[in-house]
Amino acid sequence: MEQTREEKMLLNTLAAIRPADEAAMTAARARQDSLAKPPRSLGKLEELSIRLAGMTGQVHNQVDKRRIVVFCADNGVCAEGVSATPQSVTFSQTINLTRGLTGASSLAKHFGDELRVVDVGVMCDVPCPEVIQKKVAYGTKDLLREPAMTRQEALRAIGVGIEQAVIAKMDGVELAGVGEMGIGNTTTSSAVLAALTGMEVEDVTGRGGGLTDAAFARKKQVISEALALHKPDKTDPVDVLHKVGGLDLCAMCGFFLGAAAERMPVVIDGFISAVAALCAYRLCPAARDYMIPSHASFELGYPKAMDELGLRPFLLLDMRLGEGSGCPLAFLTVEAACAVMNEMATFAQAAIDDGYLEEIRRGDAFSVGEKQV
Repeated sequence: MEQTREEKMLLNTLAAIRPADEAAMTAARARQDSLAKPPRSLGKLEELSIRLAGMTGQVHNQVDKRRIVVFCADNGVCAEGVSATPQSVTFSQTINLTRGLTGASSLAKHFGDELRVVDVGVMCDVPCPEVIQKKVAYGTKDLLREPAMTRQEALRAIGVGIEQAVIAKMDGVELAGVGEMGIGNTTTSSAVLAALTGMEVEDVTGRGGGLTDAAFARKKQVISEALALHKPDKTDPVDVLHKVGGLDLCAMCGFFLGAAAERMPVVIDGFISAVAALCAYRLCPAARDYMIPSHASFELGYPKAMDELGLRPFLLLDMRLGEGSGCPLAFLTVEAACAVMNEMATFAQAAIDDGYLEEIRRGDAFSVGEKQV
């Protein structure tokens, strides 16, 4: 059977992704070791600056142009009473995101970050010119009754994400972040995470925006029954997404892949973003080399997703809003890592004899098991 345009786009994107540039990382590590400070004394900032070099292929980086892309979509599973928030909030917040009135958009506005809002599956038309119209469907189906979407719809939504990453790179974006807006998407994310990992539903499902005990039990029941009904193939992330995922998840997955293909650093927001990142990683493990975690989401499944990715968040703020709200805060951390790499003096420039550090550099001062960059 001839491949569709969306299938070709995905395959071409996967083929374009290359692992991090090891030579650039080695040079960045050497630069860090030459700076006038005890080795590893700036911790994760040093680690991040070295990872950035691997992403871009250069030791010195700038992140002056930053963009958060928020994908908005409704989820048919809301019909099963899995969310305490009315589904109409997806529509309202999609518009409010463009006005700087939500958590993520107010932070982006404050820090001077660009924010793009993309309708990939809101259940009604969104009459707002600032919203980018890329609707694949008017929401997904009720995954307890039928697959959330067709495989072709999942591929189309992934393609929307890839295209937005390519556009960001063409626009000169140096650092991107991925967010979402879609009531019910902690349910779809938990279902996707359970399907991809084989973990128990109870171990990856939280209360989302807040549920009564009865509604929380119902949420877990719905996910368990949907997984049993559809039997998604854990070795095929697209199969998982089309059966129990969401259009927002698909588009976010596509953005992570597109960013990796463009060698553009991209920030993971919270739980939903992390599950989308895991889908991208399962499609192409090298895509992880371009992902930067932000905050540790309070949602139960978040640490499980990050363990699967092999990444650790930088910030501990007990956040669980989503929307991309962690991205502006992570952007500041990335900016700090660049400042250290670019602006600190070396020992030679500071006229300091660094001979006294030889013992530390041999590792004697590090505790057993401490991670080295």
